[in-house]
Amino acid sequence: MSISIQQISYIHPDKEVLFSDLNFAISKGQKLGLVGNNGCGKSTLLQIIAGQLSPSSGVIVRPDDLYYIPQHFGQYDSLTIAQALQIERKQQALHAILAGDVSNENFTILNDDWNIEERSIAALDLWGLGQFTLSYPMNLLSGGEKTRVFLAGMDIHHPSVILMDEPTNHLDSSGRQRLYDWVEKYRSTLLVVSHDRTLLNLLPEICELEKHQINYYGGNYEFYKEQKTLMQEALQQRIEEKEKALRIARKVARETAERRDKQNVRGEKSNIKKGVPRIVLNALQGKSEKSTSKLTGVHQEKAEKLTDERNQLRGSLSPTAALKTDFNSSSLHTGKILVTAKEINFSYHSNSINNNILTNDEINSSDTGYHPNPNSNDIQENSISKQQLWQAPVSFQLKSGDRLRIEGANGSGKTTLLKLITGQLQPQEGTLTRTDFSYVYLNQEYSIIDDRNSILEQAYAFNSRNLPEHEIKIILNRYLFPASEWDKSCRKLSGGEKMRLAFCCLMISNNTPDMFILDEPTNNLDIQSIEIITATIKNYAGTVIAISHDNYFIQEIGVEQCILLS
Repeated sequence: MSISIQQISYIHPDKEVLFSDLNFAISKGQKLGLVGNNGCGKSTLLQIIAGQLSPSSGVIVRPDDLYYIPQHFGQYDSLTIAQALQIERKQQALHAILAGDVSNENFTILNDDWNIEERSIAALDLWGLGQFTLSYPMNLLSGGEKTRVFLAGMDIHHPSVILMDEPTNHLDSSGRQRLYDWVEKYRSTLLVVSHDRTLLNLLPEICELEKHQINYYGGNYEFYKEQKTLMQEALQQRIEEKEKALRIARKVARETAERRDKQNVRGEKSNIKKGVPRIVLNALQGKSEKSTSKLTGVHQEKAEKLTDERNQLRGSLSPTAALKTDFNSSSLHTGKILVTAKEINFSYHSNSINNNILTNDEINSSDTGYHPNPNSNDIQENSISKQQLWQAPVSFQLKSGDRLRIEGANGSGKTTLLKLITGQLQPQEGTLTRTDFSYVYLNQEYSIIDDRNSILEQAYAFNSRNLPEHEIKIILNRYLFPASEWDKSCRKLSGGEKMRLAFCCLMISNNTPDMFILDEPTNNLDIQSIEIITATIKNYAGTVIAISHDNYFIQEIGVEQCILLS
């Protein structure tokens, strides 16, 4: 057994119980993916297994050489690469020995690991970091480069057990592919928390942390998804059966009471005609009412029991399973030419454009998300620059209904091209012709949402058609925002909650855009939230431009064209 946890509990400082009496085991050589909704405790569980956090109670058995790749790296910013990888002491001992210091302490620290430096440099090079020395500061690295540092550590330390927490979050396409290849070849014990479905499909088994327990599924992500769908469908069928039985039980209870009341009235009239004394009539009426009450109570008890059973089943049903967003069709006819670019390029040295805009990795942070039709224009400018963004000029045509992916390494100008397409920037070379279209821009931060608003205020901000209050609240409930959360600050929402609120606001505004522009929209989402946005975009009958390293998402939404930037 590589890892064993027994009766593990974790209670937050605010006394909230994250999970309790959790049991979990991983056998030697087992490769597992761990999934679950945001906030269920996946990352906390990995930190506990890695020894980064102490459980509130329980026992953990783990090997000494366990290797942990965290999701966040801020705590390493004051360190060098060698320090973050915990090889600096060996490196210093090696240098001391080579300089003539042959003390026992240096040999003990080095532990015969004479090629530690060469192995470390080779590992960094393998993961695309060959340009950095071991003394390079971690705080000067990008998020993707920091991830690669810790991935390189796997090839330096050769651990028997590896834990990964969202390892593809900051990786570009080449980094992801290198990790996929590594996982396929790896033969030791591996536990991965991830929402990357391509990565999860490479793992032979998936387990899910749900309702304070871990459930195993004997297959990869596709198998897990099929099993979950079957379970949800069976659960929905049981709920419908309970609701049918409940309707029947309530009807029987009502009819029984009505029938008994009619019998009592007829009996009383008959007894009065027969001249039965009032004292006897009262006694007969009391007996009848007692009998009626008992019979009604039996039926009510049955109805209450069915109600409880139905509610328990509803509690087990995934709340997002029934959430569907159906936008109206775009007002543009399919096939209408929206953008034509001929041999365009862009320069960082143009006098006409502020360089701060050019280097911005986001579409302007003040962007509210929905944009009405920009003015049509033909743009043609001669290059006056010294340095072009792309090695080869870019040409393409975008039509209404197209699904286009913009692909390229970090810094290749993907967001700059989006700004050219939407008219926020103008090319310094070539010709770009653009017709009228409206668009909604969704990035990984979902900046369409104003963090200063509450959920209810955000909904009202999009109420351009003046829907009555009760209709807005109905739509909020439909998107899983009950009244108890309406005063919650948007700043406190998770990525998945912001995504749901964004689509909720678009439904309230009823402004179906001609185009969705998606800039890494799945980065901060759990799998359930990714499934929601995937289904929404898949069913949307309009134009889609996507920047995403998530190949699974790209395939699911039906992208047919690709622009590769270099």
